[in-house]
Amino acid sequence: MSICILAFLIGAVTGLRALAPTAVVSWAACLGWLHLQGTWLAFLGAVVTPYILSILALGELITDKLPGTPSRKIPMQFGARIVMGALSGAALAASGGVWIAGLVAGIVGAVVGTLLALSCAGDSRWRSGKICRLRCLKTGWPSAAPFSSFRDSRDKKCQKGND
Repeated sequence: MSICILAFLIGAVTGLRALAPTAVVSWAACLGWLHLQGTWLAFLGAVVTPYILSILALGELITDKLPGTPSRKIPMQFGARIVMGALSGAALAASGGVWIAGLVAGIVGAVVGTLLALSCAGDSRWRSGKICRLRCLKTGWPSAAPFSSFRDSRDKKCQKGND
């Protein structure tokens, strides 16, 4: 059951960045942390695969910041996120022998991650930092740290005592 939760979570991260989680899974397989030998996913553990996926993930990160990058909702990008989520989820679950459950959990996670990222990115409150301030004020955590780039410098309540 916990493998399926991890497969769902890696799928959700794949919804945000299509290639980075797959590169992480490939590095884990290459370093021997995931045992994929004898499965159809053994290619992820090859010596060259993590390097190739890491370079592609870096390229994805750079091109995603360009102004001409299309939405994640277009079928090609959405489909790629689903496929990579399925691949990553199946690889995580393959060592436990439940790769089909991991594949399904990775697909569901990729869909959820993509749609959640779209809803947050399209929300003007997210971009203006209001969600960050609300979270910081309600919990009292220094929770704005991961979202500090979204925080408004005029937000004295969130900066005071919580940083």
